[in-house]
Amino acid sequence: MMDMDDPLDFEFEDQLISSTLVTKKRKKVIGLDDLLSDYYKEKSKVVEKEYKQVKNQKNYNSDEDVNTKEESLTKVINQCEHQMTEISGEEDMATWGIRAFGNQKVSPPLDFPELQSCALLQSFMKNELNSVLELTSENGNTFLEGLLANGWLYTLVSTCGHVQKSIATWTFNLMLYSSKEELRTSACDFWCSVLSSKNETLLIEWSPSYFELKGALEIYGFQFKLSSNTESLHADSNCGGPPQNIRTWIKFAAACCVRNKQSIFSTSEAEELIEVIIFLFLDRQLHGLVMLLYECMQSVISYFTDNEWKTSCNKIAKSLACRVPRDLNCLRAVECISGVNTRSKQLRSAVSYQILLVCFDNKACDEEEILRLLISINVKEKGCDLFKMYIYLVLTENWLLVNQMLENNEEINAMWGLYLRNCSYQIASTDLRSYASKVRNKASYLLQGTINK
Repeated sequence: MMDMDDPLDFEFEDQLISSTLVTKKRKKVIGLDDLLSDYYKEKSKVVEKEYKQVKNQKNYNSDEDVNTKEESLTKVINQCEHQMTEISGEEDMATWGIRAFGNQKVSPPLDFPELQSCALLQSFMKNELNSVLELTSENGNTFLEGLLANGWLYTLVSTCGHVQKSIATWTFNLMLYSSKEELRTSACDFWCSVLSSKNETLLIEWSPSYFELKGALEIYGFQFKLSSNTESLHADSNCGGPPQNIRTWIKFAAACCVRNKQSIFSTSEAEELIEVIIFLFLDRQLHGLVMLLYECMQSVISYFTDNEWKTSCNKIAKSLACRVPRDLNCLRAVECISGVNTRSKQLRSAVSYQILLVCFDNKACDEEEILRLLISINVKEKGCDLFKMYIYLVLTENWLLVNQMLENNEEINAMWGLYLRNCSYQIASTDLRSYASKVRNKASYLLQGTINK
């Protein structure tokens, strides 16, 4: 018997109805699969979630262990760095430099009423062209400043063959005390031209002396009573520094070291001037004027006659040895005598030798005794001051290597080599004491030079 719900025969031939029936059955099967798949997915998510919780807990504990280890390692590193800083702190902080200038005094006035009556200005005022210039006593000073700044003042006095006292003192004071850079520079150029002039007929009514130069330094605040007492050298930072006129002072001092018509400096004054220049080298605020100071130093050294230099060289060395601090400043004082001429080498060697004598409280009486004292120092002892050893080493180098009289002395050279071997071989490369590496490396370098001879 045919079911009422069954399709009729012609409906089997309808493909659309047939496909619909099949599709309905397929949907029912896929739905069951989806349900089963969803069930297992949810189940796996629960398992995965539990696994992640356990894993995260393990990772958290592991991170804590790592952090603890890192903190411990950081603490150890910081302790090591602190200890290394304490060991090498003295070497890092040691430096050269003194404050050569204290508080400045009041500069002298730059008003010169006598300029109004000087012959040079009067000649312009009486000239027919004055109707154009309209010079008077009131604006005469300004007119002369213009001539000075343009370089015409020296041309005029050279042509006239006469430098009046009023012109000389006026330009000298402008050079040393004027706050205007153009005026002090022009005045310095004027005096440099006058002093180096080859015009034998040029009459100079007034010439400055060392007394005026020294007086200018005193007004600048230069401390002439500098000594080896380091505390007195490192003045308070609030004290005044070098004045702006120090540049022209240095240039003028160098220009004075020409023996033409007359000698401006006596022998003792030239000796003191060299000491002043060396102390200017030691002031770090004047580091930009190193070339000017070097030229001035060479000019003063060449100022002495041969007979004067033999005595003056030792006098300068002994005086400096008593005044220069026995730290890196004494090495700086030696290094600033950097000329390659014979006199510069002699002074450099003499200063180094005298400082060494002072370092050993004058216990040594000759060159060999100094080297014996140096050789007797045991650099392996923990209490050995290697900072002093470094100073001794550099001083001895400058004393011996530039001294031509000791160059061929076999006994001195043998003792010098032994001293270098002690400093080079007895200090290990792992020695962490302050200045240990500097002493060892310096000695090794110098020792190589003695071997190659």
